Amino acid sequence: MNKRYTTWNDYLRDNFGEKVFKVPIDAGFDCPNRDGTVAHGGCTFCSVSGSGDMIVAPEESIPVQVEKEIEFLHQKWPGVKKYIAYFQNFTNTHGPVAVLRERFEQAVDRPDIVGINIGTRPDCLPDDVLDYLSELNERMTVWVELGLQTTYQETSDLINRAHDYQTYLDAVEKLRARGILVCVHLINGLPGETHEMMVENVRRVVEDSDIQGIKLHLLHLMTGTRMQRDFHQGDLQLMAFDDYVNVICDQLEIIPKEISIHRLTGDAPREMLIGPMWSLKKLEVLNAIDAELERRNVFQGDKVC
Repeated sequence: MNKRYTTWNDYLRDNFGEKVFKVPIDAGFDCPNRDGTVAHGGCTFCSVSGSGDMIVAPEESIPVQVEKEIEFLHQKWPGVKKYIAYFQNFTNTHGPVAVLRERFEQAVDRPDIVGINIGTRPDCLPDDVLDYLSELNERMTVWVELGLQTTYQETSDLINRAHDYQTYLDAVEKLRARGILVCVHLINGLPGETHEMMVENVRRVVEDSDIQGIKLHLLHLMTGTRMQRDFHQGDLQLMAFDDYVNVICDQLEIIPKEISIHRLTGDAPREMLIGPMWSLKKLEVLNAIDAELERRNVFQGDKVC
Protein backbone atom coordinates (compact mmCIF):
# COMPACT_ATOMS: atom_id res chain seq x y z
CA MET A 1 0.00 0.00 0.00
CA ASN A 2 1.62 3.24 -1.16
CA LYS A 3 -0.91 5.53 0.50
CA ARG A 4 -1.80 6.13 4.12
CA TYR A 5 -5.28 4.80 3.39
CA THR A 6 -6.68 1.66 1.75
CA THR A 7 -7.36 2.63 -1.85
CA TRP A 8 -9.79 1.03 -4.28
CA ASN A 9 -6.75 -0.01 -6.35
CA ASP A 10 -5.31 -1.75 -3.27
CA TYR A 11 -8.54 -3.72 -2.94
CA LEU A 12 -8.57 -4.68 -6.64
CA ARG A 13 -4.95 -5.80 -6.71
CA ASP A 14 -5.36 -7.80 -3.50
CA ASN A 15 -8.48 -9.56 -4.82
CA PHE A 16 -7.72 -9.93 -8.52
CA GLY A 17 -3.92 -9.95 -8.53
CA GLU A 18 -3.64 -7.19 -11.13
CA LYS A 19 -4.96 -3.79 -12.20
CA VAL A 20 -8.70 -3.79 -12.88
CA PHE A 21 -10.76 -0.93 -14.31
CA LYS A 22 -14.37 0.01 -13.84
CA VAL A 23 -16.30 0.45 -17.08
CA PRO A 24 -19.10 3.01 -16.55
CA ILE A 25 -22.42 2.21 -18.22
CA ASP A 26 -25.65 4.12 -18.74
CA ALA A 27 -28.39 1.49 -18.61
CA GLY A 28 -31.27 3.88 -19.19
CA PHE A 29 -32.79 3.83 -15.70
CA ASP A 30 -34.46 6.77 -13.97
CA CYS A 31 -34.77 7.67 -10.26
CA PRO A 32 -37.83 7.39 -8.02
CA ASN A 33 -37.41 10.97 -6.85
CA ARG A 34 -37.45 12.15 -10.46
CA ASP A 35 -40.29 10.15 -11.99
CA GLY A 36 -42.82 10.71 -9.22
CA THR A 37 -42.53 7.34 -7.49
CA VAL A 38 -41.49 9.08 -4.26
CA ALA A 39 -40.85 12.67 -5.40
CA HIS A 40 -40.26 14.90 -8.40
CA GLY A 41 -37.26 16.85 -9.64
CA GLY A 42 -34.45 14.60 -8.43
CA CYS A 43 -31.69 15.51 -6.01
CA THR A 44 -30.97 19.23 -6.18
CA PHE A 45 -27.26 18.63 -6.97
CA CYS A 46 -27.87 16.11 -9.75
CA SER A 47 -27.26 16.92 -13.41
CA VAL A 48 -29.54 15.87 -16.26
CA SER A 49 -27.35 12.80 -16.82
CA GLY A 50 -27.75 11.59 -13.25
CA SER A 51 -24.02 11.64 -12.40
CA GLY A 52 -23.11 9.95 -15.67
CA ASP A 53 -21.51 13.01 -17.25
CA MET A 54 -18.21 11.23 -17.94
CA ILE A 55 -19.62 8.17 -19.75
CA VAL A 56 -18.13 7.93 -23.26
CA ALA A 57 -21.15 6.81 -25.31
CA PRO A 58 -24.32 6.76 -23.18
CA GLU A 59 -26.59 6.70 -26.24
CA GLU A 60 -25.21 3.35 -27.46
CA SER A 61 -26.39 -0.14 -26.57
CA ILE A 62 -24.91 -1.63 -23.41
CA PRO A 63 -22.49 -4.01 -25.23
CA VAL A 64 -21.27 -1.15 -27.44
CA GLN A 65 -20.83 1.11 -24.40
CA VAL A 66 -18.66 -1.55 -22.75
CA GLU A 67 -16.54 -1.92 -25.88
CA LYS A 68 -16.08 1.83 -26.35
CA GLU A 69 -15.20 2.40 -22.70
CA ILE A 70 -12.57 -0.34 -22.87
CA GLU A 71 -11.14 1.18 -26.07
CA PHE A 72 -10.99 4.55 -24.33
CA LEU A 73 -9.22 3.08 -21.29
CA HIS A 74 -6.69 1.29 -23.49
CA GLN A 75 -5.52 4.61 -24.91
CA LYS A 76 -3.79 5.21 -21.57
CA TRP A 77 -3.58 1.73 -20.03
CA PRO A 78 -3.23 -0.77 -22.89
CA GLY A 79 -2.16 -3.64 -20.64
CA VAL A 80 -5.33 -3.89 -18.55
CA LYS A 81 -7.22 -7.15 -19.17
CA LYS A 82 -9.91 -7.28 -16.49
CA TYR A 83 -12.87 -4.98 -15.94
CA ILE A 84 -15.78 -4.31 -13.64
CA ALA A 85 -19.08 -3.30 -15.22
CA TYR A 86 -20.16 -0.13 -13.43
CA PHE A 87 -23.84 0.76 -13.71
CA GLN A 88 -23.23 4.32 -12.64
CA ASN A 89 -25.85 6.97 -13.23
CA PHE A 90 -29.37 7.32 -11.89
CA THR A 91 -30.85 4.38 -9.89
CA ASN A 92 -29.87 1.07 -11.41
CA THR A 93 -32.29 -1.11 -9.47
CA HIS A 94 -35.31 1.11 -10.13
CA GLY A 95 -37.29 -1.26 -12.30
CA PRO A 96 -38.69 -4.79 -12.57
CA VAL A 97 -36.16 -7.51 -11.88
CA ALA A 98 -36.65 -8.90 -15.39
CA VAL A 99 -35.49 -5.57 -16.84
CA LEU A 100 -32.49 -5.46 -14.50
CA ARG A 101 -31.53 -8.99 -15.44
CA GLU A 102 -31.78 -8.25 -19.17
CA ARG A 103 -29.61 -5.12 -18.92
CA PHE A 104 -27.01 -6.37 -16.45
CA GLU A 105 -26.46 -9.62 -18.35
CA GLN A 106 -25.60 -7.68 -21.51
CA ALA A 107 -22.59 -6.21 -19.69
CA VAL A 108 -21.34 -9.18 -17.72
CA ASP A 109 -21.62 -11.77 -20.50
CA ARG A 110 -17.95 -11.58 -21.48
CA PRO A 111 -14.91 -13.27 -19.89
CA ASP A 112 -12.96 -10.10 -19.17
CA ILE A 113 -15.76 -8.71 -16.93
CA VAL A 114 -14.87 -10.00 -13.45
CA GLY A 115 -17.33 -8.02 -11.36
CA ILE A 116 -20.23 -5.62 -11.34
CA ASN A 117 -20.76 -2.40 -9.39
CA ILE A 118 -24.34 -1.17 -9.19
CA GLY A 119 -25.13 2.39 -8.20
CA THR A 120 -28.55 2.69 -6.59
CA ARG A 121 -30.64 4.09 -3.74
CA PRO A 122 -31.41 2.27 -0.49
CA ASP A 123 -35.16 2.47 -1.16
CA CYS A 124 -34.90 0.54 -4.44
CA LEU A 125 -33.90 -2.93 -3.27
CA PRO A 126 -37.00 -5.15 -3.09
CA ASP A 127 -36.55 -8.82 -2.22
CA ASP A 128 -36.71 -10.12 -5.81
CA VAL A 129 -33.95 -7.71 -6.82
CA LEU A 130 -31.86 -8.71 -3.82
CA ASP A 131 -32.31 -12.38 -4.77
CA TYR A 132 -31.08 -11.68 -8.30
CA LEU A 133 -28.06 -9.77 -6.95
CA SER A 134 -27.35 -12.74 -4.69
CA GLU A 135 -27.43 -15.00 -7.74
CA LEU A 136 -25.02 -12.70 -9.55
CA ASN A 137 -22.78 -12.71 -6.50
CA GLU A 138 -22.26 -16.45 -6.92
CA ARG A 139 -20.83 -15.81 -10.40
CA MET A 140 -18.69 -12.73 -9.83
CA THR A 141 -17.88 -10.01 -7.32
CA VAL A 142 -20.90 -7.77 -6.75
CA TRP A 143 -20.66 -4.35 -5.16
CA VAL A 144 -23.76 -2.27 -4.50
CA GLU A 145 -22.99 1.44 -4.22
CA LEU A 146 -25.65 3.10 -2.07
CA GLY A 147 -26.19 6.81 -2.50
CA LEU A 148 -26.79 8.15 0.99
CA GLN A 149 -25.00 11.54 0.76
CA THR A 150 -25.84 12.58 4.34
CA THR A 151 -27.07 11.07 7.58
CA TYR A 152 -28.87 14.27 8.58
CA GLN A 153 -32.58 14.24 7.79
CA GLU A 154 -32.80 18.02 7.47
CA THR A 155 -30.08 17.99 4.81
CA SER A 156 -31.62 14.99 3.09
CA ASP A 157 -34.95 16.80 2.87
CA LEU A 158 -33.26 19.95 1.61
CA ILE A 159 -31.57 18.15 -1.28
CA ASN A 160 -34.71 16.08 -2.06
CA ARG A 161 -33.33 12.61 -1.35
CA ALA A 162 -36.83 11.41 -0.36
CA HIS A 163 -35.68 8.61 1.95
CA ASP A 164 -34.42 8.47 5.51
CA TYR A 165 -31.33 7.11 7.26
CA GLN A 166 -33.14 4.04 8.59
CA THR A 167 -33.96 3.00 5.01
CA TYR A 168 -30.23 3.03 4.30
CA LEU A 169 -29.46 0.96 7.39
CA ASP A 170 -32.12 -1.60 6.46
CA ALA A 171 -30.76 -1.85 2.90
CA VAL A 172 -27.20 -2.51 4.11
CA GLU A 173 -28.44 -5.21 6.47
CA LYS A 174 -30.32 -6.99 3.66
CA LEU A 175 -27.38 -6.80 1.26
CA ARG A 176 -24.90 -8.08 3.80
CA ALA A 177 -27.22 -10.96 4.75
CA ARG A 178 -26.75 -12.10 1.14
CA GLY A 179 -22.97 -11.60 1.22
CA ILE A 180 -23.04 -8.60 -1.14
CA LEU A 181 -20.36 -5.95 -0.72
CA VAL A 182 -21.57 -2.42 0.05
CA CYS A 183 -20.00 0.96 -0.72
CA VAL A 184 -21.72 4.06 0.67
CA HIS A 185 -21.58 7.48 -0.99
CA LEU A 186 -21.34 10.66 1.09
CA ILE A 187 -21.01 14.24 -0.15
CA ASN A 188 -18.94 16.86 1.64
CA GLY A 189 -20.07 20.46 1.31
CA LEU A 190 -23.84 20.00 1.23
CA PRO A 191 -25.85 23.11 2.18
CA GLY A 192 -25.78 23.88 5.89
CA GLU A 193 -23.41 21.10 6.89
CA THR A 194 -20.43 22.10 9.01
CA HIS A 195 -17.03 20.43 9.25
CA GLU A 196 -18.21 18.63 12.37
CA MET A 197 -21.35 17.38 10.64
CA MET A 198 -19.36 16.03 7.70
CA VAL A 199 -17.10 14.09 10.05
CA GLU A 200 -20.15 12.86 11.96
CA ASN A 201 -21.66 11.55 8.72
CA VAL A 202 -18.68 9.25 8.35
CA ARG A 203 -18.62 8.24 12.00
CA ARG A 204 -22.28 7.20 11.82
CA VAL A 205 -22.02 5.07 8.69
CA VAL A 206 -18.91 3.19 9.83
CA GLU A 207 -20.35 2.52 13.28
CA ASP A 208 -23.98 1.89 12.30
CA SER A 209 -23.62 -0.17 9.12
CA ASP A 210 -21.53 -3.09 7.86
CA ILE A 211 -19.90 -1.44 4.85
CA GLN A 212 -16.83 -2.56 2.93
CA GLY A 213 -16.22 0.61 0.95
CA ILE A 214 -16.88 4.33 1.05
CA LYS A 215 -16.90 7.12 -1.52
CA LEU A 216 -16.32 10.65 -0.28
CA HIS A 217 -17.38 13.22 -2.84
CA LEU A 218 -16.94 16.95 -3.07
CA LEU A 219 -20.14 18.81 -3.85
CA HIS A 220 -19.80 19.95 -7.45
CA LEU A 221 -22.15 22.73 -8.44
CA MET A 222 -23.10 22.19 -12.07
CA THR A 223 -25.19 24.05 -14.57
CA GLY A 224 -28.73 22.85 -15.04
CA THR A 225 -29.17 21.69 -11.45
CA ARG A 226 -31.75 22.91 -8.95
CA MET A 227 -28.92 23.79 -6.58
CA GLN A 228 -27.61 26.35 -9.04
CA ARG A 229 -30.49 28.64 -8.03
CA ASP A 230 -29.52 28.36 -4.34
CA PHE A 231 -25.97 29.40 -5.17
CA HIS A 232 -27.02 32.44 -7.15
CA GLN A 233 -29.36 33.47 -4.32
CA GLY A 234 -26.46 33.29 -1.85
CA ASP A 235 -27.84 30.26 0.01
CA LEU A 236 -24.91 27.96 -0.79
CA GLN A 237 -21.24 28.36 0.10
CA LEU A 238 -18.83 26.17 -1.89
CA MET A 239 -15.97 24.52 0.00
CA ALA A 240 -12.47 25.97 -0.05
CA PHE A 241 -9.54 23.76 -1.04
CA ASP A 242 -7.89 23.67 2.41
CA ASP A 243 -11.20 23.04 4.18
CA TYR A 244 -11.88 20.07 1.95
CA VAL A 245 -8.44 18.55 2.50
CA ASN A 246 -8.80 18.92 6.27
CA VAL A 247 -12.24 17.35 6.46
CA ILE A 248 -11.14 14.40 4.31
CA CYS A 249 -8.16 13.75 6.57
CA ASP A 250 -10.35 13.95 9.68
CA GLN A 251 -12.77 11.49 8.07
CA LEU A 252 -10.02 9.06 7.07
CA GLU A 253 -8.76 8.91 10.63
CA ILE A 254 -12.08 7.46 11.84
CA ILE A 255 -12.63 4.95 9.00
CA PRO A 256 -11.48 1.41 9.88
CA LYS A 257 -8.50 0.27 7.81
CA GLU A 258 -10.37 -2.69 6.33
CA ILE A 259 -12.85 -0.38 4.56
CA SER A 260 -11.60 0.48 1.09
CA ILE A 261 -11.67 4.11 -0.01
CA HIS A 262 -13.24 4.16 -3.47
CA ARG A 263 -13.01 7.91 -3.94
CA LEU A 264 -11.80 11.04 -2.13
CA THR A 265 -13.01 13.63 -4.61
CA GLY A 266 -15.00 13.58 -7.82
CA ASP A 267 -15.12 14.46 -11.49
CA ALA A 268 -17.25 17.01 -13.28
CA PRO A 269 -17.04 18.21 -16.89
CA ARG A 270 -15.31 21.59 -17.08
CA GLU A 271 -18.01 23.00 -19.34
CA MET A 272 -20.73 22.18 -16.79
CA LEU A 273 -18.89 23.09 -13.59
CA ILE A 274 -19.75 26.29 -11.73
CA GLY A 275 -17.47 25.46 -8.82
CA PRO A 276 -15.33 24.84 -6.91
CA MET A 277 -13.01 25.28 -9.87
CA TRP A 278 -10.03 23.97 -7.91
CA SER A 279 -11.69 20.54 -8.07
CA LEU A 280 -10.67 20.26 -11.72
CA LYS A 281 -7.09 19.74 -10.51
CA LYS A 282 -7.84 16.30 -9.12
CA LEU A 283 -4.23 15.20 -8.76
CA GLU A 284 -3.41 18.33 -6.76
CA VAL A 285 -6.30 17.59 -4.40
CA LEU A 286 -5.17 14.00 -3.85
CA ASN A 287 -1.55 15.08 -3.40
CA ALA A 288 -2.62 17.67 -0.81
CA ILE A 289 -4.52 14.99 1.11
CA ASP A 290 -1.44 12.77 1.08
CA ALA A 291 0.72 15.66 2.26
CA GLU A 292 -1.65 16.55 5.09
CA LEU A 293 -1.81 12.94 6.29
CA GLU A 294 1.98 12.85 6.26
CA ARG A 295 2.21 16.20 8.06
CA ARG A 296 -0.09 14.85 10.77
CA ASN A 297 1.77 11.51 10.71
CA VAL A 298 -1.54 9.63 10.66
CA PHE A 299 -3.09 6.76 8.74
CA GLN A 300 -6.61 5.66 7.96
CA GLY A 301 -8.26 4.31 11.09
CA ASP A 302 -5.84 5.82 13.61
CA LYS A 303 -8.73 7.21 15.66
CA VAL A 304 -10.95 4.12 15.49
CA CYS A 305 -11.74 3.04 19.04
